[in-house]
Amino acid sequence: MPANIIPVSSPTPEGAFLRLLNVLDTLRTQCPWDKKQTMETLRHLTIEETYELSDAILDGDMQEIKKELGDVMMHLVFYARIGSEQNQFNITDVLNGVCDKLINRHPHIYGDVKADTEEQVKQNWEKLKLKEGNKSVLAGVPTSLPALVKAGRIQEKARGVGFDWEEKQQVWEKVEEELQEFKNEFNIDEGKAIDIEKAEGEFGDLLFSLVNYARFININPENALEKTNKKFIKRFQYLEQKAKQSGKALQDMTLAEMDIYWNEAKKL
Repeated sequence: MPANIIPVSSPTPEGAFLRLLNVLDTLRTQCPWDKKQTMETLRHLTIEETYELSDAILDGDMQEIKKELGDVMMHLVFYARIGSEQNQFNITDVLNGVCDKLINRHPHIYGDVKADTEEQVKQNWEKLKLKEGNKSVLAGVPTSLPALVKAGRIQEKARGVGFDWEEKQQVWEKVEEELQEFKNEFNIDEGKAIDIEKAEGEFGDLLFSLVNYARFININPENALEKTNKKFIKRFQYLEQKAKQSGKALQDMTLAEMDIYWNEAKKL
């Protein structure tokens, strides 16, 4: 075993973090795979690890969450190691940087600014980010975010500077308005082609307004949709299993036959 690796688990956060740094340093210099990695080659793996963490959180699996947190932490340390090799930054710079940012953006804790509610904290946060040089309140929304998540972040940031509906009933009325506009795209004379691009735009408006309403009633739309995805998968796989047990192929069954198993799955 290389001498620079701390061989046993540490009872303290400081020791455990140092152990991770030492392990990554050793792997970077001795492992053929680790030697070849760049920030670009790690990027898609980091995204995958983040989604795995997200799955574990939705499943409520604490042991899996712990494992995935470790994987994500390892990736963050790896990026810092590469940054230090390029003389751009190191893990100390990263940690001090985020501490400085948190302190600066929480003047109600570390300064004399007053903020008694979550909403006031968010508003202060967005104002401080503009002072730091952001040209737009929305500049901090990553362009590569999934559209559903991005819609929520856009709305949250706009709300942070006061651009928002006052009552949830107003938002629901907007949902109904957008739904009607979407429906209108299909209420056309028979034989006339549907303008798919326009219909797609109206559907996007409808989804955006639904995300907005979800925010007002404290529902995370991404979590809600993913839970529905998981529920559908579980029920559909039950349907596949029961069909196989009965010696039938799904494509040969009627919808009424499949509904019997589907309803059984719902009861389960």
